[in-house]
Amino acid sequence: MSVETEQEAFTLEEILATVQSSNRLILWNDETNTFDHVIDCLMKHLQYSEAQAEQIAWKVHTEGKCAVLEGSLTEMEVYRKILKSEGLTVSVE
Repeated sequence: MSVETEQEAFTLEEILATVQSSNRLILWNDETNTFDHVIDCLMKHLQYSEAQAEQIAWKVHTEGKCAVLEGSLTEMEVYRKILKSEGLTVSVE
């Protein structure tokens, strides 16, 4: 008796897409940055609308942190460095 199984093939892009989306850029609350500065940075560097940036800033203020972007580790590190250069407190999870 033999059993046949169907093989699945995945492209490198498909495999990387599942791995890459697990990295998140986290914006943390701090006592240094103003709401306006945070909103301006989110609009300038992450292309959020003003309303979206305000919602994120409020969430960071009330909850202590907020995931602001998701993607590959390399991409998140680039944005982490950009936002950190603006004085924001950010990390990658």
